[in-house]
Amino acid sequence: MATLREAQKQQTRQLLLDKGLELFESKGYPATTIDDIASAAGTTRTTFYLHFSSKAELMSELITTVDQILTTVDNPPLSTVVELGRRDLVRTWLDSKFDQWQVIRPYILVAHQAAAGEPQVADKIESWFEDVTASMREGLDRAGRFSPESRRVRCVLAFGQFEFLSRRWFLSGWTTDREVCLETLTDSWCHLLTDEGEPAAG
Repeated sequence: MATLREAQKQQTRQLLLDKGLELFESKGYPATTIDDIASAAGTTRTTFYLHFSSKAELMSELITTVDQILTTVDNPPLSTVVELGRRDLVRTWLDSKFDQWQVIRPYILVAHQAAAGEPQVADKIESWFEDVTASMREGLDRAGRFSPESRRVRCVLAFGQFEFLSRRWFLSGWTTDREVCLETLTDSWCHLLTDEGEPAAG
């Protein structure tokens, strides 16, 4: 019985997340209320608060979902891609992220909309950026590549380029050919993160 109750609880939680995302996308984050989400999920405001303390917490959980979507299929993970420093692995990783943009687009658009008025959501997005760049930095540290003081900024620049391109795509689609974007971004990442960008000794 306890297992069944837990399954029902998780089902309700997921339904609130799904309906929240749908409403944020259709009505906009600021215009969507907790009562709207609860009603769409076929439950009550009281039940909503059993799962989330606020609309911002629900949005933060959706951002966690995006991170899971993006990382669970990575093989090898980004830190290893950076550590190995091979152009083919960099290109494959970036290409796989391009493929995922269609899936995560609604999450990202409403997340940035919510971040404008919700410090908790803005902090969650910033934490996500920092976690990704820290993973990249870990790869450079393991490889012993570049001077230690330059490693973090190299990762921030590389991932910042990726994030900017993704934000443009979420708004406008491919205004430049996808393959051109992929090759150019791969070139830039290799310059910043791999041995192709290592200054010549002596």
